[in-house]
Formats: sequence, structure tokens, C-alpha cells
Amino acid sequence: MKFIDDESCRAENSSSDCYEYGCNCEAGSPIRLDTDKPRRGSSTLSFSGFFRSFGQSPDLKIILPGLLLLFLSLFVDRIGFQQFWIMIIQLLFLPFAGWPVFKDGFRTLFQKRRFNMNTLMTIASIGAVVLGETYEAIILLVLFTLSEALEDYINDNAREILMEFADLAPKTAIRISNAIEEIVTVNELQPGDVILVRPADRIPMDGVVLSGTSSVNQAPITGESKLIEKKDGDEIISGSINGQGALQVRVSKYAKDNTIQRIIELVTQAQEKKAEQVKYIDRFAAVYTPIIFVVALLVATIPVLIFKQPFWNVGGSYGWLHRSLSLLLVGCPCALVISTPITMISGLTRAAKAGVIFKGGVYLEGLSNAKVIAFDKTGTLTKGEPVVSQVKAVDCEGDPFCPRCDDLVALTSALEAHSSHPLASSIMEEANRRGVVARYPAAQDLTVLEGKGQTGIVNGKLGTVGSLPLFLQEHSTPTMLVQDVLEAEGRGESTMLVCDGDKVRGFLSVEDAVRPGVAEVIRQIKKEGLRPVMLTGDNAVVAEKVGKQAGIEEIHAALLPEEKLDWLTQLKEKYGNVIMAGDGINDSPALARADIGVAMGGAGNAQVLETADLVLLNDDLEKLPFALRLSSFVNSLIKQNVVFSLGVKALVAVLALLGLTPLWVAVLADIGISLIVTLNGMRALRFEPESEISAA
Repeated sequence: MKFIDDESCRAENSSSDCYEYGCNCEAGSPIRLDTDKPRRGSSTLSFSGFFRSFGQSPDLKIILPGLLLLFLSLFVDRIGFQQFWIMIIQLLFLPFAGWPVFKDGFRTLFQKRRFNMNTLMTIASIGAVVLGETYEAIILLVLFTLSEALEDYINDNAREILMEFADLAPKTAIRISNAIEEIVTVNELQPGDVILVRPADRIPMDGVVLSGTSSVNQAPITGESKLIEKKDGDEIISGSINGQGALQVRVSKYAKDNTIQRIIELVTQAQEKKAEQVKYIDRFAAVYTPIIFVVALLVATIPVLIFKQPFWNVGGSYGWLHRSLSLLLVGCPCALVISTPITMISGLTRAAKAGVIFKGGVYLEGLSNAKVIAFDKTGTLTKGEPVVSQVKAVDCEGDPFCPRCDDLVALTSALEAHSSHPLASSIMEEANRRGVVARYPAAQDLTVLEGKGQTGIVNGKLGTVGSLPLFLQEHSTPTMLVQDVLEAEGRGESTMLVCDGDKVRGFLSVEDAVRPGVAEVIRQIKKEGLRPVMLTGDNAVVAEKVGKQAGIEEIHAALLPEEKLDWLTQLKEKYGNVIMAGDGINDSPALARADIGVAMGGAGNAQVLETADLVLLNDDLEKLPFALRLSSFVNSLIKQNVVFSLGVKALVAVLALLGLTPLWVAVLADIGISLIVTLNGMRALRFEPESEISAA
């Protein structure tokens, strides 16, 4: 395992090797996604795979001869060598037998004037040889080298799992130009190019379907097991698997900006954002490591100088040098320093494979610590695909499809043409259905009235689309129209009134169905100990209707954007950490205010991927309970590792001070604990919520 300084970290922009105690580069992540690094071809952990990987290490060319010479030195006394010269020979061979350990240990000690794990191991192995316990020194170096190699192997395994994302997107595509098909690399493609995706092929690029219909499997990206029907105009994401129909797709992004690449980048960056537990362990190790060396030094000297206790081993009793070395070995913080980041990264990688993208270990750690979760309504608890349920012009002829109602829809579509609000899409679909979408030009000089509506110039006149309170305040609204609007809202529909200049033209009402399975999601969230709350700008009747269906009791409706933020602040003051779940587009301020912002629908949407701290790629809340349980599981693994490490080390340390442990026991205690907690942390890679629930 390499240990590098702050400058090297910054120079390498990252790095996977940042385990240096006291390093402030903030790059620290034990795994770097390096596509140039040779791959094993499999992400399955096995002993055979480990030994194959270890056999490819260039350090073996130094380690093996060094170990052989060191082992042979044990027998030179038979040819008349004095014990002193045998020790000198062994000390000369020792650095080669433990080449990676000694190289970094000496460099850290003499160049940086600091101590790390390799420094402690270097000193301990030298001390063992001086004591004449060369067998223990060999055991120490062999086991420590193997444990370091195993940790690297495990890290590479996590890297392999992450690199499986990179393999999802093909390296070539069929480009159609002037009716000619040609095979090109994806890096040659530009936005606007048209590609052909044949049946059963993996989709190479993000884009929009131009022609064709097919069922697409997005499970490799989003974790969504259901096939998604794709037709003209639908977005399509790289890495998905096409069904039985051929598709022509217009490329929308460069290869480097594809969904696959963005996911890989986000997960890799997430590894660099240390969780609080990891930061604490790092700070602890930076102080603890030199302290344990000083304590070991005092143990070796004070009893000897003050109490005249034996320095060397005498008869069957261990001297204080031996006890000091045992304490040095067992006091090494390897287990704590290595296991915690590995556990975090294993959790991040497991989440990514399930279509859940954490922006950092700090969010994976903190998710299960929250006590309340606030939900936006539209696009989060509901499908976010509202449909127009009623159209009524002031001068309606009694038929909702009369010319005046058609014109009302046409005017509204002109005002909403450039809006990103979910309700706007329903208006545009209704206008297309009625064939009036192009009757008026798109509104100019748009002004958004926060939480109330918006205005714009249509054919030289100021048009307004907005809520009933806005119209009652600023426009002369017919009483009969107000009654109709109130009746629609009483049925749980969202309404919007429209005026042309000073003339109120009528209103439209929209319905948005609750997402399937939301009630079960909320039930599971409650089971995890979180209190669900709804924060919505929609009216109280609509909010209550959705809340009842979802199982949410605490509802705050008719909120302006700044009022949402105020309520989030109040929830934080009352409960502590707050999660906010929204669609990631219209809820950016609220997501930013919350301790952890959860956005939905990230697949193919760069804005969503950048907005929140946690992204659910499958555009569904069903992965939220999984994320909560994964967070709890990861935190429990870290606590297990800390308690186990400190408990066993404390016990062996006491035995070492009492002179009851040979060096090999201290060696096995340190290295054994490190391997156990590391493998325990890797359990996060295989996390399955169902098995954890049944086990509980």
C-alpha cells in the first residue's frame, strides 16, 4: 500500500493511495477509478484470484530473494558464525524481505519526520531481529505484506465492480449519414448525429428516439427491472439494452457526458468526500500513531532505568524491550484506518449498482441518522405526469371542446411553452391533442410570479396564468368561474386561471396520480424511524388527498418557495438532520437547505445528477428504503469494526505489558484484526435488504 504526501496527492489529483496520516489534501480515497490500470476481468473475491493478483506484484522480485536469504541466515550458526554477526547479516537482509514496508516506513520517518503504520512495522521487525526472534520478524513481514496485498486486492475488487459500469456502454456505434450506415467509435459521435440501435443491442449513447418502437431494459443503469416502452420523442440512456425493435436515435451528448460516464464520475468523486467517521479516524490516527511509538519507547526504558527491570529477555521471562515491541505491534491503528474507508466505499459501490448515487460517504453515513424526511408532492409522491382534467372558458358554449375552450388551451400553451414546471407539460400535451399548439406564438418577456404563476406577452398583449388567490387579488374574476374553480380544487385537482390583458378567459384543472407503491414506501420509512412530512406549493385539498393516499399525516400546503425553506429550517431545529426528497429540478433551493437532498429521475438528466446529495436513478421512491437500510448497515459495520478492533487490541496490549504474549501473538492480533474488519466492511458490497430484514 502506498503512502503519499499532500503535494503528491494534489499532483495526482486524487488519489487512491492517500492513506498518509495527517494528509490535508482532502483527496483521500483508497480506490481510484483508473481505466489504464490492468483489470482482473472479474469482480468476484476468491483466494485463487488473490494469489494470482499477488503473484503479479513487481515487489516480489525483491521480497522473495530477501525472505530466502533471511531464512537461510537462520542456519549460518552451524558454520561457526557468531551471534552478533548473524544479527548484522539478518538486519541487512531484513529490508529486502519486507521491501514495501521498509521503503515507505523509512521514507516517512526520515523525509517527513512522521510515523505511519509501516514505520511502526519497520521498527518492530528490526527489534525482533535484535532480540533474536527472527522467526517472529519473518512472520511479521510475510503476514503484513500479505495483508497489505489482500487489502489492495479487495480495493481492486471494488474498483472492478465500479468499472462494470464503464463496460455497459459499447465502444462503437452504427452512425447513419445520408442513408449510409457506418461503424464508428462513440468518441467520434457528436450531438445531432443519428445512430441505429439494432434489436438486443446495448445502447451506446444518450439520445432521443427519432423512429421505431421498442421495449428497453434500463436495469443495468437504474436498477429498474421493468421494461420501458420507448417511442418517437422519448429519451434513451446509454448502457440500456434494446428489446426486439430497431431504433433510430439522435445523439444528445458527447460520449464523455453520457449517463454512464457521469455516474462513474459521481461515484468516484463520492469516494473523495470523506464521511465524518472516516475524518475522525484519520485525525485520530495522525495523533495516535506517534503517541503509541512514544508510549512503547517509555515502556522499553522507564522500567529499566528507574526500577532496574531487565531490558532483554531473561530465562523464560520477557524483557521490557520485548514487551515494548509487542505493544508497538498491537497498538498499530491499521484496522481502524483501513476498514472504515473500505466499508464506506463498499457501500457507495453497492448503492451505485442498485441505481442509487450518493455524492459522498458523508451522505451515506448521515442518511440513517436523520429523524424526519420532507417530501415534495408533484413529481415525487405523484407521477409528475399530470393530465388536464377540465377546461372551461368564461364564455363556454357548454362543450369543453368548443372553439372558445380550444382557444383558451391555445393561449395557455403559449404562456407555458418555455416553462419547466410539470403542469406545463400537461398543458402542451392537451394543446397538441386539440391541434392548437401553434395557434399563438410562444410568449415573450416571461416573468415568473414565485409560487403564483407567470406572465408573458402574447400577440402584443400581457397574458397571465396563475392561481385563484392571484386572480382574486389582481383581476376581476367572474363569481361563477370562482365557484367552478373551488369545486375543482375540492375534488383535489390543481387549477390555473388565464387572462388576456384585463380579460379573464377561463381556467384549466389538472390531476396528477399518486405513484404506485408510495404508501408502502412511506410505511417502510416509518418503520426505519423517520417521520414523513409533505411540503408543497399546491393547495391544501390536493395535498390532503395525496397525503391520505400516501400515508403522510403532517402536511404543509400552499407554500411559496421561501416558505418551504422556512419550514425546512423549523424541521431542522425540531428534529435535527432533515432529508428533503424532490424531483431535483424545481426543488433545488429546498434540496440545498436540507442536510441531505434526495432527487429523483437522475437517469439521463445532468441537472438532477448535479443537484442533490443522493440521486435515485430509477425515477422511483422504491429505492429510498433500500438506501436507508444500506446506510444503517454500513454504520453498523463501522461500529462493529471499531468496537472489535479496540476491544481485542486493548486485551492483547494488557497481556503484552504483563509479559504474557510472545511477539507472534501480537503480530497475529494486529494483522488478524485488520483482515477481519476489512472483510467485514466488504460485506456492504453484498448487501441485500431482504436478507438483513429476515436476519433481524
